[in-house]
Amino acid sequence: MGLMSAPLAIALTLVFYELVLLALGWWGRQRTRNAADFFLGGRRLGPLVAAISASASSSSAWTLLSVSGAAYCWGVSAAWLFPACVGGFALNWFLLAPALQRRARSSDALTVTELLAGPADRPLSGTIRRCASLIVLFSFTVYVASQFLGAAKTFASTFGLSIGGSLLLGSTVVVLYTMLGGFWAVSLTDTLQGLLMAAVALLLPVAALVAVGGPLELWQAMGRVEEIRLGGKVIGAAPEIFLSPTRALGPAALGLVLGLLGIGLGYPGQPHVVNRFMALAGDHSELRRSRRIAMGWALVVYGGMLLTGWCGRVLLAPLADQELVFVALTRHLFPPVMAGVMLAAVLSAIMSTADSQLLVAGSSVTVDLGLGGGRRIVFHSRLVVVMLSALAVGLAYFGSQEIFAPVLFAWSALGAAFGPLLLITALRGPVAPTRTLAAMVTGFALSVAAYSMPALKGGVAERVLPFGIALLIASGPLPWPWSRRGEAKTMAKPEGEEADLRERRDR
Repeated sequence: MGLMSAPLAIALTLVFYELVLLALGWWGRQRTRNAADFFLGGRRLGPLVAAISASASSSSAWTLLSVSGAAYCWGVSAAWLFPACVGGFALNWFLLAPALQRRARSSDALTVTELLAGPADRPLSGTIRRCASLIVLFSFTVYVASQFLGAAKTFASTFGLSIGGSLLLGSTVVVLYTMLGGFWAVSLTDTLQGLLMAAVALLLPVAALVAVGGPLELWQAMGRVEEIRLGGKVIGAAPEIFLSPTRALGPAALGLVLGLLGIGLGYPGQPHVVNRFMALAGDHSELRRSRRIAMGWALVVYGGMLLTGWCGRVLLAPLADQELVFVALTRHLFPPVMAGVMLAAVLSAIMSTADSQLLVAGSSVTVDLGLGGGRRIVFHSRLVVVMLSALAVGLAYFGSQEIFAPVLFAWSALGAAFGPLLLITALRGPVAPTRTLAAMVTGFALSVAAYSMPALKGGVAERVLPFGIALLIASGPLPWPWSRRGEAKTMAKPEGEEADLRERRDR
């Protein structure tokens, strides 16, 4: 071990890392002068910060712990997560980002909800804001609780701490720097965390592949793995299933593939991710640079985590919790200080998502619901961050001890509620108020209903069907009653766009 024990070396590394994050939070506080700075960084994000912070925010503890855990447990069939997630990145950056950047600037909206609901005098604007805010607060409570649980599992497995103490430790740091600097702090820390995640996603799987003996040896060893059971539950597939690309045949195989690919549909509907597009500075060339960085990041991180899970199944003794394969493999391959850096990457994935979600939750209450306006809007937002964090800690402690399913539920529910509306709004223009409300509520309700039924949970009914129906309602093919007069008023071009068109015609 050298001069210090492994837990002490890891602890010192993590303490240094957390101090850096808090320093960035304090620096971000100096740049936060008003609500636009607190919620969107004054719309001045550069391409690197926008790309990496958006990527890190969309890639939570689920990415490092659950994707590697799925590969460890399922085998080759987990590879479907790669096109699902990378495809979601492409959907966001190629289709949504350019249009959303323009729309957000022309409307001067600070939040996704504000963009969808429109001005306060628009029909149903208040109802849309209230429904959207409740959906955000409910989904983010589940989502943040899963992030805090991921941090707790990491601390508990490394230092032997209790889950309760680990939850308090991990959540306190996130809350502190989010409250300090708002969007600037969140974006800067997310950029640092995203870069660390990418570095680890390169280093860990390469080291693991070398330890296995190379790609050919890995494939041969994957064909010799033994089934792992715990309490009658299979947590590690047998060889014939481990090497199967679908784990099943016929309709079941199709359902598995579509269910996993459906994860990608959730990307456009994540308020804590797409608000980076609203904050991006510069012209289309800056957006292209951001897009290249983000797509490269996704290829490295998701490919790396799949390889980590497969190598972990070959190199490690059977694990009772497959979502800890990342942590176990890190400690197996690296000395204590390097292990500390690797574990900091897990915390990075957790914090880069939780901080963004807490910030958006604060804006939902203060901006969208109008419960903290005036000069004290930032103070009230910070208060919401504390309250939601406390609720999430309680849910993490008393609720399910699994990360994978709750994260994907919250992800799919947000994606079905907001994704179709954002795509139609950004690409075609405002959606009629009744269709906006109907699409939002229908998408969310169908996701909740499917998750509540064991037979439908985790498949097409949860991740694809709600999105598809909401998209049909928002785009127009499905009939929905509303007055033609109200529709005409809603679909009229915003005043700023009309002025811009008039100016171009005059020229």
